Amino acid sequence: MKSTFFLFRTIAMSLLLTGSLAQAATITGTVTDKTTGKPAVGDTVVLVDVQAGMNEAAKATTDTHGHYSLNEPGSGPYLVRVTHQGAGYFIAAPQGSGPGDITVYDVAAKVDGVGIDEDVIGIVDSTNGQLRVVERYAVHNASSPPRTQWSPRTFEIVLPDGAVVDSVSGQRPGGLTTTIKLDPDGPKGHYSFNFPIQPDDADKGTLFQLEYELPYSSKLTFHPQVSIPARTVWVMLPKSMTFTANAGSNFQSSPQDPAFQTFVARNALPGKALEFTVSGSGSLPRDDQSAQGSQEAASGMGAQEGGQQASAVGAQPGGGIGNPINTPDPLSKYKGWILGGLALLMVVTAAFLLRKPAAVAAFDAGVAQPPAAKSAALLNVLKEELFALESEKIAGTLTSEEYAKLKAALDTVLKRALKRA
Repeated sequence: MKSTFFLFRTIAMSLLLTGSLAQAATITGTVTDKTTGKPAVGDTVVLVDVQAGMNEAAKATTDTHGHYSLNEPGSGPYLVRVTHQGAGYFIAAPQGSGPGDITVYDVAAKVDGVGIDEDVIGIVDSTNGQLRVVERYAVHNASSPPRTQWSPRTFEIVLPDGAVVDSVSGQRPGGLTTTIKLDPDGPKGHYSFNFPIQPDDADKGTLFQLEYELPYSSKLTFHPQVSIPARTVWVMLPKSMTFTANAGSNFQSSPQDPAFQTFVARNALPGKALEFTVSGSGSLPRDDQSAQGSQEAASGMGAQEGGQQASAVGAQPGGGIGNPINTPDPLSKYKGWILGGLALLMVVTAAFLLRKPAAVAAFDAGVAQPPAAKSAALLNVLKEELFALESEKIAGTLTSEEYAKLKAALDTVLKRALKRA
């Protein structure tokens, strides 16, 4: 009996040890500075535990070859974050024996090659003496050599007099929308984003979006200003309202969908007149069918605009500010709901700012992804969003109630994704 007890204990200890070894893993990778084309030496690399309040589970420093090694204490999920010249870059911790390679860029307060591709001003509705506006900027960073533009005044904007901001968000190239801060900057109405503008990921740039309200009594004149050159400035408004381009501005009607009006001014420059006046009342369509139709119309506009601008873009030094950004990822419709909300116009304007020619979109839709690839992609998206959520909590941009609600929702979806993966 005694020998049997020791035998069982030995087997149990062996199983526990085997289980611990199975869970433990080593993550290795190389951090490359794409600005210089050389290994990033001396950068701090941290393994972040997503399910433990984003605590640091392991830490390392890149060697002279840019290599790092982290011991993964459990099954995760984890993120790998590297800090280079004060800016953070991260990836989802690789599964299995996959490499944890990370690309970083040198940082500068101002970078040549940064420009606005599209500034979309959407008049959502006019009710109770208020005009609700959603404005979105698609910014490209085509710097050469590639560098990240980042400072307390990374991107500067000017809002109309009396604007009361409700929500502000940002999105890195290929990343997810996350709540960010908008800081007052100088004269009244001037603000800036302390948010990095990384080099484009293929043709995906950085997005900024804000929603605000203005006092309104049936008529209002806008005086938009861009701080850097903008390829296009769009205005969207309900069919029942009237749009008037003021003297000196070059807005032209550019119909995209019968459900709303669209006007565009091209090649806007700092200091160039962009004034326009809106009058009357109305609201953009809110039903799903109208929104879907608006997206389809905007996608058609993307193909048309892409053809018209192809020669101009190619003629600019360094490729100019690039081609229109691609269609958003499959979860884009739900990002606003998860993160505390963007109005219907986010769905509509996303079609203007994140679009592909119809033929390309149809081709992509016809290419089926393996189930494993879909699960892995969803898992990485959720990991990234949890990281962003914890960052917002630390920055103080979320209340405790908002954080608890969003964290619970994301945890539930993440667990389901982990189970499928």
